[in-house]
Amino acid sequence: MAKAQEPDSDGHSRQFDDELVGLDPDDPDAQAFAAHLDRMQRERPGFTVEGYLAGVTDFADSANRAEGGRRWAAVLVVLALLLVVIYAVWDALVFVLRTWM
Repeated sequence: MAKAQEPDSDGHSRQFDDELVGLDPDDPDAQAFAAHLDRMQRERPGFTVEGYLAGVTDFADSANRAEGGRRWAAVLVVLALLLVVIYAVWDALVFVLRTWM
């Protein structure tokens, strides 16, 4: 049995068969809402590397769809994470060099 997240053979979401009965599958707004429902109902392993990477993928996809202030907030979150990583790598490098010298 196919899941709701998998597209039909014609490329439409199966949400139109289950949740969105009666809506036009060719309507762009209905397609966007079906894609939203597909993302919301997606199930994946929570505490695995694949689950974490899928979470990063979801964040990147949503940041690319965002506009205005939300996009800038996503950019600031990414920059803050990069600064933390750069600081941690630098601190580890300094620790290793001081230990060996």
